[in-house]
Amino acid sequence: MSLFTIIIASVGGYLLGSIPFGLLLTKWAGMGDIREVGSGNIGATNVLRTGNKKIAVATLLFDMAKGLLAVIIFGSIFVSTHAAVIAGLAAFIGHCYPVWLEFKGGKGVATYFGITFAYSPAIGVIAGVIWLTSAFLSRYSSLSALITVTLTPLAFLVFGMPIHFFAMALIGALIFWRHKENIERLRQGTESKIGQK
Repeated sequence: MSLFTIIIASVGGYLLGSIPFGLLLTKWAGMGDIREVGSGNIGATNVLRTGNKKIAVATLLFDMAKGLLAVIIFGSIFVSTHAAVIAGLAAFIGHCYPVWLEFKGGKGVATYFGITFAYSPAIGVIAGVIWLTSAFLSRYSSLSALITVTLTPLAFLVFGMPIHFFAMALIGALIFWRHKENIERLRQGTESKIGQK
C-alpha cells in the first residue's frame, strides 16, 4: 500500500467522521446546543436525553453511516482491505476529535457500529445483539458499549480477520478511554440509565 493511499484514506476518513451530526441535527430542530444538555456529548445517547427520540435516532443513524461509508468508499476507491481499515480508524478518530469542535467530539459508539458493519455485516449483527442484550439487562448505554467493544473484536478472530481484529481492538481501547468518566459513575452507581433525561 502506497503512502498516497494511506494519506488519502486517513484524511478522507477523518473528515467524513468529523461531521458532528448530533450538534447539527439538534440545532436544525431548534433544540439549541446539545453540548449544554446532559453529559454535553454530541452523540445519540445524549440527544435522547432531550426527549426527542426522532432526532436521537437520526443522530445514531448518521453517526453509524459515517463509519460505514468511510470504509466502503475508500476501500472501493483503492480496492484495498488495508485502505478500508485505515479509513475506518480515521473516521472513528474524526468523530471523537473533530477539528471543527476544537477536537471535542462524541464517544464513538455509533461510529464503531458503522465500521463493524462495513468490515463484516455478520459481525455487525453480532455486535448489535450484544449491545441490545446488555442494554436490556442493565439499561446502561455506557456499560453496554463497553461490553460490546470487549467481545466484538474476538468475533473477527473467529471469522479469520486478524487485521480487522487489531483495528477494532484499538478502537475498543479508545472507547474505554472516552468512557472513563462513565466507568467511574458506574462504579459509584450514579450513571444515567437509557431514557433518563
